[in-house]
Amino acid sequence: MKNHLIISLVVGIALSVAALYFAFRNVPLNDLLHYLGSINYLWTFPAAILALVSFFFRALRWQFILASSHKIGIWRAFHPMMIGFMINCILPGRLGEFARPAILQKNEKVPFATGIATVAAERVFDVCALVVFAVITLAAIDINPEVEIVFGDFRLNRATLEVLFSRIILMGILLIIGIIVVSIPFIRRAIHRVILKLPALAFFATEATKTKIRDKVCAPLIRFVDNIALGFTLIKYPKKIMICTIYSLLVWIIAAFSYYVFSLGSPGVHLSYTEMFAVMVIICLFIALPSVPGFWGVWEAGGVFAMSIFGVSTNAAAGFTLANHGVQVFPVIIVGFISAIITGVNIWQVSYEKKTAEPQAG
Repeated sequence: MKNHLIISLVVGIALSVAALYFAFRNVPLNDLLHYLGSINYLWTFPAAILALVSFFFRALRWQFILASSHKIGIWRAFHPMMIGFMINCILPGRLGEFARPAILQKNEKVPFATGIATVAAERVFDVCALVVFAVITLAAIDINPEVEIVFGDFRLNRATLEVLFSRIILMGILLIIGIIVVSIPFIRRAIHRVILKLPALAFFATEATKTKIRDKVCAPLIRFVDNIALGFTLIKYPKKIMICTIYSLLVWIIAAFSYYVFSLGSPGVHLSYTEMFAVMVIICLFIALPSVPGFWGVWEAGGVFAMSIFGVSTNAAAGFTLANHGVQVFPVIIVGFISAIITGVNIWQVSYEKKTAEPQAG
């Protein structure tokens, strides 16, 4: 298992380096290094603190979603969340999304299916917020169709943004439909009935074998479905949905303020908070593309494209975006490791032990 993680880490680093090459292959290395050396890195500290504050509000939101089925303290939600995001930053495959519920199951006895459902519910709020902000951004900003950044096989331009926007809307709709379907009692009972009919498909089997299928397959599957529904209990309470929406707005507002604060120490970047918010939204749309751990490369390419819209030079946009990416990611990695130490979580183990959810995890 540990060897697999080491291989994944090496592959992730190699992919990140390759992605950065594609993002910056048209930017002279000397110019990039000169710009990075001109940044006032004292602004790193308040920017990093703000980035972590936005994650704290993420934890508050996740704790609130979890409270509909299992009440846990804020720090017991914060640590698994930071470990999950840290894993996403260093390993491919977004394994951190599975690590979070795996840690909850181990430390808080929350069924894995319930935990993964709350992570999905949290993602719905993020997707909905991104859709709203993207609509405002695309409507308010006149993006020249000829402005384009080539990144590997992708051409980042207004058309790409619109395609990604439509895909994110579709993903949000599918997530919401899935949550509603599983949460409606009579549909869930119909799913139970279908599951209970599975032994009948093994018409050639003995009654003893069919009984074993019911006990070992059907019963765990039914518990799994019920635990997923338990994780989506929040949707029954409009007031709670409103509170989660407020948390989501705070996450985005504070994250954008982190970008803006770091830009104050970056030469050649003179964007308002509103413009920097738009840059963040465009980057978030582009990182929906297939990407490497931590979104290295595609984040930078999206940032250069977004900042070019506001007249920032390529060198300044490339240098700022790369440095700011580090400000946003490395504190998460550091805090994630600290959280793993505090909670006694074996990162190597949780990264893969729940890679595929077992029905009997409930």
